[in-house]
Amino acid sequence: MMDLDKLLKLVHTGDLNPEEAKSHLADLVKAKEAPGGVADMGFAQLDLDRERRIGFPEVVFGEGKTAEQLRAIFLKLKEHADRVLATRITPEKAEAVLAELPSAKYNATARTLTWQKNPQPPAGSGYVAVVCAGTSDLPVAEEAAVTAEMMGCRVERVADVGVAGIHRLFGRLELIRGADVIVVAAGMEGALASVLGGLVSKPVIAVPTSIGYGANLGGITTLLAMLNSCAPGVTVVNIDNGFGAGYSAGVIYQNLQKKAK
Repeated sequence: MMDLDKLLKLVHTGDLNPEEAKSHLADLVKAKEAPGGVADMGFAQLDLDRERRIGFPEVVFGEGKTAEQLRAIFLKLKEHADRVLATRITPEKAEAVLAELPSAKYNATARTLTWQKNPQPPAGSGYVAVVCAGTSDLPVAEEAAVTAEMMGCRVERVADVGVAGIHRLFGRLELIRGADVIVVAAGMEGALASVLGGLVSKPVIAVPTSIGYGANLGGITTLLAMLNSCAPGVTVVNIDNGFGAGYSAGVIYQNLQKKAK
């Protein structure tokens, strides 16, 4: 949700028409009606002021919530924001929201549910590359990709280029090197993050996944391997945290776009 000063500037420059401005003003009024910018739903305290503070609305973590709770939270956030992102959503929970909001989109691979009031093309000329080592890592990689897209990024996806057949990676290296920031999702021993860290000049955000046999220890082995990478420029998020990686990539991308203007 944009603040009043930004809203007035966009109207003044002609970048926002009066009808759109009315809609945004209504959102601002609704936010003011919630004490402290918080909507008290009893089972949830929704942070309606988060987009003003950090640039993106509160994101819904779906695990542990009932379908009814998720539906109520999603619809309430929709009243106050122009985009809503929910992660770790099962098909059954998605159906509960889609029944009332068919314009929302469910990504079964990423397990995300998204809604945008006025979908916009990606801003700027750059892009985020989301790379995954194996097909089994796709759910985590796709969660990162959807998150970055919801933040206004163009995303290029590169799948199944792990080190067991490293020649596959070299065939996509030009595309990966052209990105502003790179997300790498990998399980097993997590070597792909280190390999790419030694081949690119851009920030690499590594996501250890829980994919692997017993000694992978549910992703702990991968996490420790990535944390111990000798390649410079590799930052690591939590196990299976595609959202965290996609969000960090989105923040980097947004700031680069601001400096480019």
